[in-house]
Amino acid sequence: MTDPLVRVDALTKEFTVRERGGKRVVRALDEVTVDVRPGETLGVVGESGSGKSTLGRAILQLETPSAGSVTYAGTELTGLRPRERRPFQRRMQVIYQDPFSSLNPVRTALQQVAEPVTVLRDATDPDAVARDALARVGIAGDRVHDLPRAFSGGQRQRIAIARAIAVRPEFIVCDEPVSALDMSIQAQVVDLLRELQDERGLTYLFISHDLSVVREIATRTAVLYRGRLVEIGPTDSLFRDPQHAYTRRLLDAVLVPDPAIARRRLEQLSTRVAAPVDLPPTDASAMVEVAPGHLVLV
Repeated sequence: MTDPLVRVDALTKEFTVRERGGKRVVRALDEVTVDVRPGETLGVVGESGSGKSTLGRAILQLETPSAGSVTYAGTELTGLRPRERRPFQRRMQVIYQDPFSSLNPVRTALQQVAEPVTVLRDATDPDAVARDALARVGIAGDRVHDLPRAFSGGQRQRIAIARAIAVRPEFIVCDEPVSALDMSIQAQVVDLLRELQDERGLTYLFISHDLSVVREIATRTAVLYRGRLVEIGPTDSLFRDPQHAYTRRLLDAVLVPDPAIARRRLEQLSTRVAAPVDLPPTDASAMVEVAPGHLVLV
């Protein structure tokens, strides 16, 4: 088996939250261990607050882990100083959920894409590199001189994608990259991401709450619940035969076109949705392989 490009080992991230009467420690990630293999798309799903985005930010070292480690291509990132991490900033990029807030409102599309090329790549003509990247995602001609407000939501996300690929990364964290887009535009962006992956050998960590999108794009899928990894496996296997109670609950909540099936699911879901899913103590947990590559927390 190919060595993982990204290896997350027992990763924990805690935040201190100020409340009336004092402070409280919230554990956003609780000893998460997972790997991402070269050329694959690892989908990460879970409800809001499950730790999905925190995992992506911790891998990119945008959040400092409280414990555990992140290894990229054999190099542990968590112990590196900022200057030592700089080469990995080119190799690891991110596409955020809201393309408007992730873009500078007073810089043109060309300027947005050329800036990271200037900083992270040894390119003699950053503008030419930026133009090529923008053209690849469908932004060309005089449109490259427009400001973000002149573009639609889907076009802004294409600019964000161009900015990510322009520095020639190997790994991209896609943090809810289509959730702010219309359904038809979502499909176009997902198709674009797959094309770029095939062309450039990219590896994705694809974070989403939309299970239908994850099922379409992900090679494997990891399920997070309350900061814990509760299930991971090949996407087809996990969707066809979910093993953990929380995974089954997530899949039960997916809309289906058949009203009779939807009604039955809703009746079944209403009887168990209020109760939280039990998790074993962290130090007593174990992932058990129930099928080839398909593991579940017991």
